[in-house]
Amino acid sequence: MKTSLPGFALIGALLATLTLPAGAALTEGAAAPDFEARASLAGKAFNYSLKTALRKGPVVVYFYPSAYTNGCNLQAHTFAEQHDKFAAAGASVIGVSLDSIARLNEFSADPDYCAGKLAVASDADGRIARAYDLTVRERAAGRKDTRGADIDHASVERVTYVLTPDGKVAATIGGVAPVANVEKALETVQRLAAGRSAR
Repeated sequence: MKTSLPGFALIGALLATLTLPAGAALTEGAAAPDFEARASLAGKAFNYSLKTALRKGPVVVYFYPSAYTNGCNLQAHTFAEQHDKFAAAGASVIGVSLDSIARLNEFSADPDYCAGKLAVASDADGRIARAYDLTVRERAAGRKDTRGADIDHASVERVTYVLTPDGKVAATIGGVAPVANVEKALETVQRLAAGRSAR
C-alpha cells in the first residue's frame, strides 16, 4: 500500500489537534481577551488585571474545573512547585475557575496546593471562560470536593493558554493530564525566554 507524504501531514495535523479540547477555539496567534477579576494569593483577595500582568512579561492563564478536586489539586501543586522556573523565564501564572473568592482564599493559602505561591482568580459567572471559547458545564448535584464539602458552582474544562506580552496566544494546552499541562506551559515560556535572549 502506497501512502503519500500529504497523507502523513494530514495524520500529523489530526494528531496535533487531539491535544486541544473540543471547545477551545483560541489558537496560536489569536488575540487573548483581556479580563479583570477578583483573585487570591496566599489567602488574600485582590483585583487581578491581565493587562497589567502582561506589561511584566508572558502570562500563563490556566483554566481548571474546581479547587479541591483531585486533578486540580495536583495541577495547582505542580504550578506552585515550578513557580521559580516560571518566574526565571519572566512569566507569571494565574489560575481561573468558577469557584467563589471565599473558596479560592482557602485554596490559594493551602500548603498542599497553591502554597501561597500561585494566584487563582474567580470567574463565578463563567464570563472569562466563555470569552476564551471554553465549555462551561453546569454543576452536577451532590458532587463533593476532596474535603467533603459541596461543589456549589459550574466548572470549566482544563485548558491552559500561554500569552505573549502583546496579548497573543503562544500556545493552547488541553487534553493532557494535569502535570503534563504544567510541563508543556513551562516548556513554552522557557522557549519564549530563549527566543528573547537570542535577539
